[in-house]
Amino acid sequence: MTQPILFWSTNDPERRKPGLDFSDALMQGLAPDKGLYIMRREDLPQVSAAELAEFSGLPYSEIAFRIMRPFVEGRIPSDVFHAICEDAYNFDVPVEQYAPGRHILRLDRGPTASFKDFAARMMARLMQHFLKEQGRSATILTATSGDTGGAVAAAFHGLENVRVAVLYPGTEVSARQRRQMTTLKDNVFAIDIDGKFDDCQALVKHAFVDPDLTGYELTSANSINVGRLIPQSVYYFYAASRVQASEDKPLAICVPSGNFGNLMGGLLAKHMGLPVAKYLAAVNENDEVPIYWRTEEYRPVAPSRNCLSNAMNVGHPSNLSRVVALYGGTMDETGEVHAQPDMDAMRRDIASVEVSDEETRLAIRECYQLHKTVIEPHGAVGYCAVQKLGFPEKYTTIFLETAHPAKFPEVGQEVIGVDPELPESMQQSEAKSEVNFACSAEYAEFKEMLVDLLSNTK
Repeated sequence: MTQPILFWSTNDPERRKPGLDFSDALMQGLAPDKGLYIMRREDLPQVSAAELAEFSGLPYSEIAFRIMRPFVEGRIPSDVFHAICEDAYNFDVPVEQYAPGRHILRLDRGPTASFKDFAARMMARLMQHFLKEQGRSATILTATSGDTGGAVAAAFHGLENVRVAVLYPGTEVSARQRRQMTTLKDNVFAIDIDGKFDDCQALVKHAFVDPDLTGYELTSANSINVGRLIPQSVYYFYAASRVQASEDKPLAICVPSGNFGNLMGGLLAKHMGLPVAKYLAAVNENDEVPIYWRTEEYRPVAPSRNCLSNAMNVGHPSNLSRVVALYGGTMDETGEVHAQPDMDAMRRDIASVEVSDEETRLAIRECYQLHKTVIEPHGAVGYCAVQKLGFPEKYTTIFLETAHPAKFPEVGQEVIGVDPELPESMQQSEAKSEVNFACSAEYAEFKEMLVDLLSNTK
């Protein structure tokens, strides 16, 4: 049997503590030192050119099985993991060409119409497998700025031995995003935090290292968890297999970015052998990363700025510490850079640009008028960034549409006069009553509420 791929905390660059295998890193979520788990770049499994060529004829579930199998080898029998992949990925994943050499990867066809479905569904099935194997229960504690909450809640809803607490900034999620969290009930608790996404994330991180909460077996389903990160690398392989790039116009992929887990999944794919020449990290007016790229000085945006692309309203992306680590640097959970990464190498692989709300509206209008294609604010940030940096002249491009346009009906009606038809999954949540819990961003109040909710459902 091959040696397991091990994970270390980003706050332990010298690897003084023992590494964890995938299952342990998955179940633990956040490292005890508040760092994020990441593998060594040299330990990443490599996908050969021959296997890459085969992907063009394979369904999504089979590509997922082949990419992820090395991470679970020795922990899950191959036939069991194959069945997990087929169950998790039983929906369409369209790659649409909207102009010559320009494509959209639509990640909005899953059960909650969000790209978060891809990681959340796989993560839920993996956690359930390990929990049953170990005879344990767990509490999923996660923060969301938009779509993560609904995807995680839906993926874990009704599972035995699992409870889910989702924290969201009530004034910054759309009504339809909120309803995907608040209408499930049962083992799902939706908590409306009076603050920003960064406040929600801070509460989650504090709870993970609170010794008083050890007995609740807390773990995360945010992109801080490697169980979210690794499945996200799969759709980059899938998209590239459906698009014809060339030496004259190599492949570039634009990733609308908030907490940077989505981009980190793409970078893992690149370092596993995916032939992508450039990533474009497109952000909204929370522009801390493009400024860091330009100046080599990192300053979080605090408080984060409220933009149309609400799931990207992140003033300090947690996964940036993983990106920095991948390129040889060290950034702690507060954003302090202790060792600068190889900025030249990072910039060779990744461009980053900010897109304003006005540019976002213009992109939605242009994409509809020129290409008869409806996109929502997050995808529009990606569409605009591709145009803004002149990528179509140099690259074959793919941008990620990360949520269904029906999640943002007000924007569609305002900008192009279109109210996209609701997917069936969203129609179901529209008809249900809501239950949520309101809380301040003070940790003591949140902790008291969390303990009360979990104690009454044991």
